[in-house]
Amino acid sequence: MACKKERIAPSDTTKLRLFADSGGFCQNPACLATLFKDIGGDAIHIAEMAHVISASNTGPRADTRLTPEQRARYENLILLCPTCHEIIDKAETSYPEPLLQEWKHSHKERIKSQFGFAQVGSREEARKMLLPILQANKTIFDTYGPLTEERYNPESSIPRVWLRKVRSSIILNNRKILNFCDLNRHLLSGDELATLELFRQHVDDFEAKHIFGFESNGLQFPSDLTKMFT
Repeated sequence: MACKKERIAPSDTTKLRLFADSGGFCQNPACLATLFKDIGGDAIHIAEMAHVISASNTGPRADTRLTPEQRARYENLILLCPTCHEIIDKAETSYPEPLLQEWKHSHKERIKSQFGFAQVGSREEARKMLLPILQANKTIFDTYGPLTEERYNPESSIPRVWLRKVRSSIILNNRKILNFCDLNRHLLSGDELATLELFRQHVDDFEAKHIFGFESNGLQFPSDLTKMFT
């Protein structure tokens, strides 16, 4: 991490963790604006990482006891839309640290509940819950993904549609799969647990590429994941 004027940029892992926790929405419970937008056929994100305790000694909610490293940690960051970021910093007395931390915690719990996570009693039940998510991702990949014939057409809009669907659907579905499988680890075999960890690394690499523009493709999707709980 680079340090400039006593400020340290959050790590890539921290950035990805924030995006995963947000579910693609502003973490202000009174806002919940979508952080991914379609503009002129392009898919962009408008998310801003806001500091709970200011990155400097003179900013909003400043605390001179914190080191630059502590201020750049996941625990001190919240993901907001540009408007909410501006508001909490300009009206800092109305948005103290405990309130922002509660926003972040409650938002994460809300996303989990909306994903419908549950611990189930059998592999058959688990398969029934997991299969629709896997099928949804496969349909998007087969229709719009990088292996379609449209990738050779420079005038095609499909690559932009693919990126939009990656950000609006596949990334969230991947997180659903991870969380559901983690919750039901007791039903997984040793080989399936190994596949799950490969998928976890794939998700991290996939998000790094499609959210932050990393050039490397990273670990490819482990095909055995489609057989989980069978």
